[in-house]
Amino acid sequence: MGERTAFDVSSVGFDAAWHATDLGEYRACRYTYESYSYESLPPLGPDLHTGAFQWFGGVGDVLPERVVRLDGLAGKLTARGLTLPQDFVTFQTHANTYLSLDEVSVTGCWTNMSEPLPSPVEPGAVLVRFFRDQQDCVIWYLYLRPTGETFVVFSHLDYEYEYEARQDGEAVQTDLDDVEEQRAAIFWCAPSFEEFAHRFWVENRLWRAISDGELPPAEAQLRDYLDHYVLSRPGA
Repeated sequence: MGERTAFDVSSVGFDAAWHATDLGEYRACRYTYESYSYESLPPLGPDLHTGAFQWFGGVGDVLPERVVRLDGLAGKLTARGLTLPQDFVTFQTHANTYLSLDEVSVTGCWTNMSEPLPSPVEPGAVLVRFFRDQQDCVIWYLYLRPTGETFVVFSHLDYEYEYEARQDGEAVQTDLDDVEEQRAAIFWCAPSFEEFAHRFWVENRLWRAISDGELPPAEAQLRDYLDHYVLSRPGA
């Protein structure tokens, strides 16, 4: 599926991992989810991530109501000197892609967008929740930095709830002022929204295909993804 572009994960300030479920015999999972090292994942081919989502087959027609929603979010970020990544805007405002990850998810994950939330570990940076597991086992966020750098992180914490609970004087799960505790609760998982969406889409479709006992014959990228795990086995 192509070579992975060299990326210095240590530069982002978070531990890196991919939080997902099993891929049948190809990748084990002890529970509903497990964290896998980013380095162990099959490369997707960075040339595919142009913002056009060609690997998905096109984004479809614009959804005017979603444009209004994203424009509102973008305006709040602009006031903080931050910008939504264009690949995220494109995905969330077009008919073919919007909610497509919900539809393919095998663990009931769903699109759920938050307002901008202050990063608990970095002044000026912001979290925007966009996707969550149905039981909140894992929640995914855009992480936006004043430098213009944007990537995807996940956590077991719903920071919108945590901030609102603290404001209302209610009990919270975590000490939001403890920077080390918060840094340990946030994991980097993709250098761009499009890579996150692509990997999630591939893996969840693979899970269904493996469960059905047959890979779609035209889906070369699914077979290539599994080949990575076959070739990574000891003695392969």
